[in-house]
Amino acid sequence: MIIHSICPLCLSGKISLFLKCTDYLLSREEFDLCKCSDCGFVFTRQYPDELVGIGKYYESDDYVSHDDKAKGFLNRLYLQARSVMLKRKRRMVEKATGIRKGSILDIGCGTGHFAATMKEGGWDVTGIEPNVKARDFAARQFAIDVLGPELISELPSGSFNCITMWHVQEHFHDPFSYAAEIKRLLRPGGLCLSALPNCSSFDAEHYGETWAAYDVPRHLWHFTPETFRTFAEKTGFKISETRSLPLDVFYISILSEKNKGSKIHFLKGVIKGSLFAFRALFDKTKSSSLIYFLR
Repeated sequence: MIIHSICPLCLSGKISLFLKCTDYLLSREEFDLCKCSDCGFVFTRQYPDELVGIGKYYESDDYVSHDDKAKGFLNRLYLQARSVMLKRKRRMVEKATGIRKGSILDIGCGTGHFAATMKEGGWDVTGIEPNVKARDFAARQFAIDVLGPELISELPSGSFNCITMWHVQEHFHDPFSYAAEIKRLLRPGGLCLSALPNCSSFDAEHYGETWAAYDVPRHLWHFTPETFRTFAEKTGFKISETRSLPLDVFYISILSEKNKGSKIHFLKGVIKGSLFAFRALFDKTKSSSLIYFLR
């Protein structure tokens, strides 16, 4: 078990309990979130080791990013929303990089659908995925070269025009080492896109410990725009742009209502998600999820 006694971001010892959150997906175990009074960073204080223990918390049929056959209406809705967003993400990459074809690394590629969309567009694609089942599916279904995360250090320096992480960075046990590898792997002028939940969003503030994007113990780091900027600067990156992921708030709000035990969680989640989305139109920093453009 990993237990943090100081802030992982600024190394301050001034940390205190922020929330006690439950693993609603699988174990029903409770985990502490702490907050640093110096830099404001929120993090999961204790969680299983990466090599011995964390894997069992991903072994659920409802963990949809690892299983294209996930059951239930909400998971089917997630898969439909994902299909809508795939080509939009490809256009986003092409516009931000200024090229229509290039080399891209998708870290945490899951079952490979985004990587496959980029491949269809003529990009040279490599994926990294720790889950063996998802990795095998991506390789078999889309003929994508998908590596285990332990092989990232073997990739040649300066290999990629773009590196993407779609809701992945919050899972890293050592985000600083990954940031160093990403810097090494990007070509001069290259771009990294990182999509992350925003724990200072309107929906996070409303739902508190039942906010689905805390997702303990799978999510270890809970960034705000301010604390992610601190992380980017500490790792040698600059944030050139920030955008919201507009559909995420609905999925997260529905799951959060389910966590609360609401009998009409879908309806209440859609209504509240619509309200949060409308309010975020006037303050992007309060969006449920944000995409950071790192250079």
